[in-house]
Amino acid sequence: MRRAVRGLLALCLLAAACGPRAPDALEASPVPPTASPQPPIPTSLPLAARVNGEGILMEAYEREVARFEASRLALGIELATLGDYRSELLGTLIDRRLMAQAAERLGMEVTDIELNQRLQSLIELRGGPDGMGAWLAAAGYTADEFENELREEILAARMIENITSGLSEQADQVHARHILVATEAEAQDLLAQLAAGADFEQLARLFSLDPGTRPAGGDLGWFPRGQLTMQEVEEVAFGLEPGAVSGVIQTILGYHILQVVERDRRPVTGEALIRYRVAAVEQWIADQRERAEIEILVGG
Repeated sequence: MRRAVRGLLALCLLAAACGPRAPDALEASPVPPTASPQPPIPTSLPLAARVNGEGILMEAYEREVARFEASRLALGIELATLGDYRSELLGTLIDRRLMAQAAERLGMEVTDIELNQRLQSLIELRGGPDGMGAWLAAAGYTADEFENELREEILAARMIENITSGLSEQADQVHARHILVATEAEAQDLLAQLAAGADFEQLARLFSLDPGTRPAGGDLGWFPRGQLTMQEVEEVAFGLEPGAVSGVIQTILGYHILQVVERDRRPVTGEALIRYRVAAVEQWIADQRERAEIEILVGG
């Protein structure tokens, strides 16, 4: 799920700053200012999914897939190497709808006047209505589809801002070190040495296969939740008290032994802060998915 969520975050954050997409010749004439909700999608049209009773049109989903495939093929990427990207794209559309619905429940709205201003700025970025019309046609958008999608992206972006703005820039963090080896037998042998009083840092320098942490005795530094690439290691780290040594932890990289050095509540900054915010949005989406009524009507 994490790759799909990161794609959604990028999509929504770009939308909040004028959006990655641009409309065609919607013309520069202003749209009458209203804040009326969008009409529900007619149930007679084929749907790819329903989210709390709201449909995601099969046609819109298939066009999203076609745009994705065209962009990857243009980069020389073989589609067969991308895994189940259709399901990931549908998941991203579902997550964006969940965010937009939550934003509306909080009273957020995108008025037609605001939407028109965003559209006009995008038209200018594309060099005028003709350039936008050409882009829209090439991307496979209708004017109405693009407008509705932009509206939903703006709402989703506001929901992301709502989720992350309430986060404290201080978080529970762990300072830990680890040893990575290739086999479970090696890991068990090292655990026996540690139990007999061997020094963790010295064993890490001698035996760890992690070139980034080996010179520093396996030191991973301080990290909040959502920071480590290996989530299995992170989960164990946050379950240990200072001074404790884990059992053998298996990941795709091999077999780890972890020692927690310290725990504290500390400021989160830089890249760690970005990952911290992403993790918060991912958790919010996971919680929403558990409570939502989601029907998948297409096989990925």
